[in-house]
Amino acid sequence: MNSGEKDKVIEIQIEEEMKKSYIDYAMSVIVGRALPDVRDGLKPVHRRILYAMNDLGLYPEKAYRKSATVVGEVLGKYHPHGDASVYDAMVKMAQDFSMRKQLVDGHGNFGSVDGDSAAAMRYTEAKLSKLAMELLRDIDKETVAFAPNYDESREEPTVLPAKYPNLLVNGSNGIAVGMATSIPPHNLGEVIDGVVSYIDNPEISVPELVQHIKGPDFPTGGIILGKNDMEAAYQKGRGRVRVRAKAEIEETNKGRERIVITEIPYQVNKARLIEKIADLVKDKRIEGISDLRDESNRQGMRIVVDLKRDVNSSVVLNQLYKHTQLEDTYSIIMLSLVNGEPKVLNLKQMIYHYVEHQKEIITRRTKFDLKKAQDRAHILEGLKIALDNLDEVIKIIRGSSDGQVAKEELIGRFALSEPQAQAILDMRLQRLTGLERGKIETEYNELMDLIKSLQEILASEQTLMGIIKGELNAVKEKFADKRRTKIRAVEEEINIEDLIEDEEIAITLTHLGYIKRVTSDTYKSQRRGGKGISALSTREADFVEHLVTTTTHSRVLFFTNKGRVYRIKAYEIPEGKRQAKGMALVNIIPLEKDEKVTAIIPYIEAEAEKYLLLCTKKGIMKKTLLSEFRKSKRNGLIAINLRDDDELIGVKLTDGYQEIMLVTRKGMSIRFSEQDIRPMGRSAMGVKAMTIPKDDELVSISLVGEGDELLVVSEKGFGKRTLLDEYRLQSRGGKGIKTYNVNEKTGFIAGSKTVNTDDELMIISSDGVLIRLKVEGISQFGRATSGVKLMKTEEDAHIVSIAKILADEDEE
Repeated sequence: MNSGEKDKVIEIQIEEEMKKSYIDYAMSVIVGRALPDVRDGLKPVHRRILYAMNDLGLYPEKAYRKSATVVGEVLGKYHPHGDASVYDAMVKMAQDFSMRKQLVDGHGNFGSVDGDSAAAMRYTEAKLSKLAMELLRDIDKETVAFAPNYDESREEPTVLPAKYPNLLVNGSNGIAVGMATSIPPHNLGEVIDGVVSYIDNPEISVPELVQHIKGPDFPTGGIILGKNDMEAAYQKGRGRVRVRAKAEIEETNKGRERIVITEIPYQVNKARLIEKIADLVKDKRIEGISDLRDESNRQGMRIVVDLKRDVNSSVVLNQLYKHTQLEDTYSIIMLSLVNGEPKVLNLKQMIYHYVEHQKEIITRRTKFDLKKAQDRAHILEGLKIALDNLDEVIKIIRGSSDGQVAKEELIGRFALSEPQAQAILDMRLQRLTGLERGKIETEYNELMDLIKSLQEILASEQTLMGIIKGELNAVKEKFADKRRTKIRAVEEEINIEDLIEDEEIAITLTHLGYIKRVTSDTYKSQRRGGKGISALSTREADFVEHLVTTTTHSRVLFFTNKGRVYRIKAYEIPEGKRQAKGMALVNIIPLEKDEKVTAIIPYIEAEAEKYLLLCTKKGIMKKTLLSEFRKSKRNGLIAINLRDDDELIGVKLTDGYQEIMLVTRKGMSIRFSEQDIRPMGRSAMGVKAMTIPKDDELVSISLVGEGDELLVVSEKGFGKRTLLDEYRLQSRGGKGIKTYNVNEKTGFIAGSKTVNTDDELMIISSDGVLIRLKVEGISQFGRATSGVKLMKTEEDAHIVSIAKILADEDEE
């Protein structure tokens, strides 16, 4: 290699290059593929399809053309990707069960609500729908910016004029990199009413807008349950709504009853729904159904569920709602591109950006029309001068050697502009008649009136806003239809959580199954070595076994030794005094006779896309999405499949990228990455996390990310904290390293936690005594030591549980 070539080599850090390249890729997906523009509600592929169809002249009044023609046009000129992606996007725009208002008028097989795919593009035909023309209207009047296409051979629009708020009307779904959008469709008339009310009063609030835009209006109909969640989603830009199928109970000629389903939730596959019902009947999870058939036809959907004699139809229907997608949840994430930047917007912000877009469209269109009118008026002024001086004009033209000389003579004699002189030369003899002279005068006067009105629009925002309102109302009058999705209030419409103060609480569960909640500040922080205060009065031979801290608005999952999980709301746990016994847990969740709670984990709904790490005493671990436990209620679900001699001992909520710390009863520990464990289904068995001797077992699972030190507490009240740097990262499944010097004085390990110095700790003993300590007051020691006395215990008592309280939770 010569010196000149060496100069061309640029050294780059691989980390920096990967980071930059991935960010570039991510932004490309976000801006150029997956997210819609807030102004026209379209992703680039949809915009290119509509623009290409407009170019091809596939107007509603014209004949259909083969879909392959459109796809070829889009691929060749604007969208250099796979033909399947273009055709799939086009198909969706033609489906009446996907789009609230179709933008493509399809002819042929464009798929079905049963999940059938569309016919190949060589068979189907398409043209623009009438409403799609409202998206494209005035695009030829310089209303929107154009940008070069992929090979710079032509230009394409960066946005469409969009004479109605398409993003809200048709909604959008898309998964980008690190973000996703899920905007439900709405009723065109309601949306336009909402926009008009915003124009009339820009200070309007979201609750006032909801008076007009009552909620999502799905193309498949259905029933939305409750208004609170929906209104909260419109306020914050994020949320969810529950959607139910429209089902009625009919009586047959034979005196039996049947359930007839005529509408299903949006984006639910009808064929799979029917299969699911059939499977539930086959597995005897739902009883009382004698027959199931799909009687849907061109007139509409009709799923018939015949019931056995003397079966309670309402009970069966509620079971169907519970176990199938006859009741589904639609997530709302109102994420769209604002000036090329992804933003989550609330309802009012979306309308604001749409109205701002329309202001720009009307302004640009008005300027275009004004220039065109002024140019024409200028020409007419020249023609009028020529007609007033006709003989002289004819003389100049006849006396000129060519057109250029004639033009120059006319400009010099009558002070005309070049376009005016050219127009005179191009004028036909017919224009010299008296009738034609009158037409020129009339046209000129009309143009002057038009120019005046256009200038008034540009000078007055109020006039401009009036035009936007008028055009929106015209679209509404032409295209609005009745709402398809009903909105039904539910009994829980008054949210009980609003009546309960969201405060930090401690939940205790005793060995014999008594549970209660108390406010965390019941236990005042004490100095190390204190005797503690009595946490509760327990029956003889009973003691507190579990203690967690959370808030009243959280959900609480109870995991049992049998690998089952039960879920309740924290505020549903009865509140008790400090020394109260509490309520028997079996009165709250239906535990079996030999079933015992071994782990309690609180969480908030916002954490539903996180993972749960489940660990057994024999060192088996499993990672499962928390969302798989969403439907877990009082009746319980299988959380993990266990071997006969194993039990579940701990559960952690993670983001999938944590490091895990396990500690055994005899003082061994292991640290490894959570990524060593692949995600599994809810009923899977799991993999080996640590190799444990037969005479030992795991007592705790902690996440390294929760602190920078490991705190260990022994059964006889001794403890210490050790820097996590002393624990090297190992591979999953090893024997681990020593973390505590277990001896007769200390007893075996009762529990451990990863902590920070500003955390606080709760320690509870088997005789019901509880102590609250500041972590910074606990001494720091090396890995293989025993620590110091943290809590004095009676001779026959021992430590059974420890829990951590974060400093910032206290401050809240």
